Amino acid sequence: MKQSYRKISSFLTAIVVLLSTMSFTIDMHYCGDTLVDAAIFEKVGTCGMEMEGPSIEGCSIAKKDCCNDVQISIDGQDELQLSAYTLTLNQQLFIASFVYSYINLFEGLRETKSLYRDYAPPLVVRQIYKIDETYLI
Repeated sequence: MKQSYRKISSFLTAIVVLLSTMSFTIDMHYCGDTLVDAAIFEKVGTCGMEMEGPSIEGCSIAKKDCCNDVQISIDGQDELQLSAYTLTLNQQLFIASFVYSYINLFEGLRETKSLYRDYAPPLVVRQIYKIDETYLI
């Protein structure tokens, strides 16, 4: 039970570290106000209605494109603290002695051998409480 608990907790810790350090970008393509496609790890699909602007210089009339692409970037944690604490020799000695004495506080009681555990109780021949009953008439 203890080992399975440790395996599960270490797996969950690894998942948390992985997700907190991973960064990714979500690409979305809108046609007007409608979301056409969204992608995380690949190129976003388009609706095919993108407008190519005229290449004539000096033309002041330009048709507005109804499509737009939106990118949302989620940055992960860049710096990880690999060593949490640096303990001095005195602190290490204190922690070791504390843990040793704490563990020894909870030593179990020795199991006493009961010699009568393997034997069955005697059979009841007569019901003694009925023999000793007295009735007042």
